[in-house]
Amino acid sequence: MTPKQLLFFAPMISKLSKTHKILCTSRNYREVVELSKIKNIDLRLIGKHGGSTKEGKLHSSIQRMNHLLDEVVRFSPDLTVSFCSPEAARISYGLGTKHVAFSDSPHAEAVMRLAVPLVQKLLIPWVIPKNEFVRYGISKKDIIHYKAIDASVIVRERSKIERISVDRTRKTIVIRPEESEAAYILGKTESDNIIYEVSKEYRLYNIIVLARYAVQKKRLKEKFGKKVIIMNKVVDGKSLLSTTDLFIGSGGTMTAEAALMGIPTISYDAAPNYIEKYLVRIGLVKRETNPKKIFPLIKKMLNDDKISRKKARMILNSMEDPYLKLVEVIKRT
Repeated sequence: MTPKQLLFFAPMISKLSKTHKILCTSRNYREVVELSKIKNIDLRLIGKHGGSTKEGKLHSSIQRMNHLLDEVVRFSPDLTVSFCSPEAARISYGLGTKHVAFSDSPHAEAVMRLAVPLVQKLLIPWVIPKNEFVRYGISKKDIIHYKAIDASVIVRERSKIERISVDRTRKTIVIRPEESEAAYILGKTESDNIIYEVSKEYRLYNIIVLARYAVQKKRLKEKFGKKVIIMNKVVDGKSLLSTTDLFIGSGGTMTAEAALMGIPTISYDAAPNYIEKYLVRIGLVKRETNPKKIFPLIKKMLNDDKISRKKARMILNSMEDPYLKLVEVIKRT
């Protein structure tokens, strides 16, 4: 359903497909489609992203379920695995197919309400209390913790690094705008103020903005012009992060990826969540929500960086592979 989900499931798909017949479905969503080509994952594209309005989201979901039902009936699966897809949950429930789901986003209330009550087992990172999901209608005994955050799967995966062309004589700052069309954020553009403050120093740094949607990309280009570099194409996050000296994110998956790669990372906490809180608590991420204070923090972190790659590597190595937990659950379900 999202770029993060594709990257999270990619290594699992590779392993499971050796002994199982798998149907991978998604919706026509720019970043997911482009990343599936980069990762060489065969996706059956059914339906599309619903945009920013409630009516649009509902209409797309209904249409998608209708077309998805035909595909699923033809494929006749023994098990569904999703990242709490409401459409996957409804169809699996309707057809009597067992459904195992992952989630690290109890804050995504709309999706959780629609999916969680219908799944048989829910796998979640150990830093999130089970009660955060129990309130959506699942028994605590059906929730399984794994000792990892989802970004660890993405960081560990071996992938071809595509070199990003930037001026190597200057430090590179990457900014990831929030998921402004997600139901739990819907319309907020806190990152605009941060980009504005950072762009004042465009002569000193390469300032790269990795937009999520075509409309977001167009708007940011019009607003900031040549002061920032708006990425024209979808890239594997690790390729971009490998050239990054400092990352500024909303507190989502890419923020966690950067932190686990040992890159100085700032979160502006657009959607408060347990993973971001954990990374801030252990010192891999600095949180700053005031745009006026962002740039002084950038200079401090670039000049006096105490967040070492060694510490990030140690924390990454302490995490387990959620795939192994999934295999255990599949055998018992």
